Amino acid sequence: MTLKKISLTNFRNFREKAVSFNPELTIIIGENAKGKTNLLEAVHFIVNGVGFRESKEVELLYFDSNEHATVEAEFEEEGAKKTFRTVLVKKNQDEAARVEKSFFVGRTKKRQFQYRQELLSAVLFTPQQIEILTGSPDKRREYFNKLISLYDYEYKKRLDNYEKALRRRNKVLEKYIDRKQVEKELTFWDDYLEGEASYVTTKRQEYLKFLNDNPKIDSKSFHIEYQKNEFSKKRIQEVREIELNARRTVIGPQKDEFQISLQGSRDKNVHRFGSRSEQRLTILWLKLCEVLYCTQNTGKEPILLFDDIFSELDVKNRKLIFALIKSHQTVLTTTEEEILPIAKVQKSIIRI
Repeated sequence: MTLKKISLTNFRNFREKAVSFNPELTIIIGENAKGKTNLLEAVHFIVNGVGFRESKEVELLYFDSNEHATVEAEFEEEGAKKTFRTVLVKKNQDEAARVEKSFFVGRTKKRQFQYRQELLSAVLFTPQQIEILTGSPDKRREYFNKLISLYDYEYKKRLDNYEKALRRRNKVLEKYIDRKQVEKELTFWDDYLEGEASYVTTKRQEYLKFLNDNPKIDSKSFHIEYQKNEFSKKRIQEVREIELNARRTVIGPQKDEFQISLQGSRDKNVHRFGSRSEQRLTILWLKLCEVLYCTQNTGKEPILLFDDIFSELDVKNRKLIFALIKSHQTVLTTTEEEILPIAKVQKSIIRI
C-alpha cells in the first residue's frame, strides 16, 4: 500500500493544502516554523489516527478554528485506489474544548480500530525521542503505551479503564475518614484494577520479549529489562498501611520502569552511562524494532516519517537510516539542502 496524496482543510497552520507523495522518498524542505512538521504530522494523523505533538487534540485545528478540520488521503494497493478521511469537530468553545473524530473509508464511516485495520501504519523518528532514554520513567511508559495501543485496541481500552479507576481509587484514599468504610470501598477497586493491570503488564512483557528477541543493530546488541510494579492482592495487603498514610496508590503499572543496556564484556546502562552516540543508536534500535513489529503484526510495510533528524546523526547512523529508506516509502523533513544528493533513491521534493 502506497500513499499517493493528501489534502488538508483547517489542519494546524494550513487552511487548504494538497500535496502528492513519491512512492519511495518525499523530502519536505524549508526553514523552521513554516509547516514542515505539520505536514508530516498530517500523514501520521491520517494513518495512525492521532497526532504526535499536541497535548490536546483541539490543537490540531487551524489556529483555534471553530470550524471542523479534515485530513483526506489517497492510497494505492495493487493498482486499486482507496480514499481515507478523518474529520475533527470541536465540541465546545471554552478552555475544556475537545474534538470528536470521525473516520471514513471511501464514504463509509468506520470505528477507529476498523479504519486502522484497512491501512498501513506509520513509524515516526524525531530528535525528541531521545527523551525515551534520558527522560523520566513516564516517558518510557508513554512510548510503550502509545506503541502497543496502535496494534492492540484491547490494550488501549484496558489501559484507559485502569487509569480512570486508579483516579477513583485515589479519591477514596484522599477523602477517607472511617477505616472500615474505606476498606470496603477499596476492595471493589482493588479487584477491578487487578484485572486491568494484569492485561497491561502482560502485553508490556510480550513486547519487551519481542525487543529482546531482536537485540542487534549495527553489530551492537541491546537488552531491555522490565522492572514490573505488580498490582496484586498480595502486594495490596503489603502496602495497605503505607497507602492509607500517604492517601494515594503506591503500586501498579503506572510505576513500571524499563532499563536498556548495551551488551558487551560489561553491560552498560545507556540511560546513565551511554554516550550521546550510543543513546541515538539505542533509539534507532527501538524504532527499527517498531518497524519490524508493525510489519509482522499487520502484514504491511509501514510508511516511515523522519522529522529533521539528520542533524542529530553521525555518518554511521545516517547510513543505517538511508538503508532503511531504500525498502520503505518514506517522508522526511529537513532544513539541510545537502541531504538531497545523499538520498540515492527515487525522490520528490516539496519546498515550504
